[in-house]
Amino acid sequence: MRGDDDRQAEMLLGLTPDQLVPADHPIRRIKPIVERVLARLSPRFDAMYAERGRPSIPPEHLLKASLLIALFSVRSERQFCERLQYDLLFKWFLDLNVSDPAFNATTFSKNRERLLQHAVADAFFAEVVAEAQRRRLLSSEHFTVDGTLLEAWASLKSYRPRDEDDNQRPGGGRNPEVDFRGQRRRRDSHVSRTDPEAHLATKGSGQTAKLCYMGHVLTENRNGLVVGIALTEASGTAERAAALALLDRCVPERATLGADRGYDTRDFVADCRTRRVTPHVAQHDRGRRSAIDGRTTRHPGYAVSQRRRKRVEEVFGWAKTVGALRKLRYIGRARNALCVTLTAAAYNLLRMAKLEAATT
Repeated sequence: MRGDDDRQAEMLLGLTPDQLVPADHPIRRIKPIVERVLARLSPRFDAMYAERGRPSIPPEHLLKASLLIALFSVRSERQFCERLQYDLLFKWFLDLNVSDPAFNATTFSKNRERLLQHAVADAFFAEVVAEAQRRRLLSSEHFTVDGTLLEAWASLKSYRPRDEDDNQRPGGGRNPEVDFRGQRRRRDSHVSRTDPEAHLATKGSGQTAKLCYMGHVLTENRNGLVVGIALTEASGTAERAAALALLDRCVPERATLGADRGYDTRDFVADCRTRRVTPHVAQHDRGRRSAIDGRTTRHPGYAVSQRRRKRVEEVFGWAKTVGALRKLRYIGRARNALCVTLTAAAYNLLRMAKLEAATT
């Protein structure tokens, strides 16, 4: 019998978003972890706001929204607010009712400076790592570090000489024709008019140069969880300098550190050993003398670190595809660092949920 599409709308509906989200949905394992982390951050949130005045959007909503943007590959905050209006899973994760309206996209930009001022993203990420430690998911002895280029939200056409007058721009409207052939563009002579903190960088010889930042990740080798995250300007020494900073912040003494051959320099190896960290760095294989000798490579743990260190690429792959960080969304290093940090927290939460599901 053919069904009838002429149905009367229900006047009263006694459903909640919780009843409509599947019981076996992976995000149900993530939400309790997020709730515990936010509860521990509640005193910090209290200090961020005045006791009197018009109520603001709860910072818990902003952080949960940032996690959803990373977990569900939402390309912008405006698109998230549009989706929040009709997506019941999003409303359930933010503890909203079906009839509650979505907040405006400008809420993110108006509150971002407050989040930066109080280092909320760093505190949230640290609490997520502490939660993983409480669940005994982290290694305390074996780590891996690596870096990757993240394309900035700026066009190559904005990279112009520092002494050039902004009023003498080439014709052609918003997208003028520009020919860079024969020009030597250097950081000391050129700067991006869109994002002055972004630098021209290339991944390798013969590849296209782009305006980029450099993201750095420190992972532990047991389950591949991120324990340290940083965003720096792109330069030839940024990877090694950021790695040492992450070591000082996150790694105890008597640990091992896996890394690719880009870290195989005498200075970096010596700095690691000064910190009582054994550098399990991949050796150069192109005739260049390695700073790692047989005293390190003869141990079985070196081979294990070389296998385990490749898991850090899973973090970069997830962040650039699912987390949509292949091209950054914001202008300036501080705003992009906030986004990168929350994306790393989302990766950890998803990884922890999968590990918990595998053990039950």
